[in-house]
Amino acid sequence: MGCMLKGGGGLYRRLSVGAVLLAAGSASRMQHRPKCLLELGGVSLIRRQLIALSGAGVDELVVVLGHYAEHIEPAVREFPVTIVRNPDPDAGQASSVRCGLKALSPRLDCVVVALADQPLLNAADIGDVIKAYKQRPDSVLMVQPEHEGRIGNPIVFSADVRDQILSGGADVACRRWKAGHASQVLHWPTANARYFTDIDCEADIDALAQRTGHHLRWPATLVREFSASVQP
Repeated sequence: MGCMLKGGGGLYRRLSVGAVLLAAGSASRMQHRPKCLLELGGVSLIRRQLIALSGAGVDELVVVLGHYAEHIEPAVREFPVTIVRNPDPDAGQASSVRCGLKALSPRLDCVVVALADQPLLNAADIGDVIKAYKQRPDSVLMVQPEHEGRIGNPIVFSADVRDQILSGGADVACRRWKAGHASQVLHWPTANARYFTDIDCEADIDALAQRTGHHLRWPATLVREFSASVQP
């Protein structure tokens, strides 16, 4: 990722950045199909996220799986990442965040938490959020994209926040931490729609195509395996 300039000031030291990529959900609104395996240009969404995180300079990456782990793991196994399985993914996203944070090494300066179903994010987008974190006021410990009241992803927070989350109860993760530390959260203003675009249901696939011209497709192997519910 290299050093970044702060306005007209001097150079920052390089951050050691970890990331947690969440891909454990049941995709109940997608007829219980692993939406992160949808493909854009022949590349699955989860692989696109891994490539983007790597290109943004992330040093260490944990992928959290749960539902459909046996389908998703082969898509990420070749990457130099740590794969962990949430033993109870139905406990909610907080449980997956905590699984990922526990698997990261303690030497990191900050952590990126990203979603595996954001089709348009690229390395520059993630790098810009990391840069916003780097340039944050001293009192700020977490940075999240925001536009006209909409909160986007990924988010970036300090190693101290990670430690505070893990020292809390089982239901404490990013959302609970933000609720209790509003003054330490920077809602970073950006009109970049890629931070606010994710895929939750079939209607989102159609809307993305109509809005951007990008068409998501199910891989043929998944279509065959989920033939009872998936339309090619």
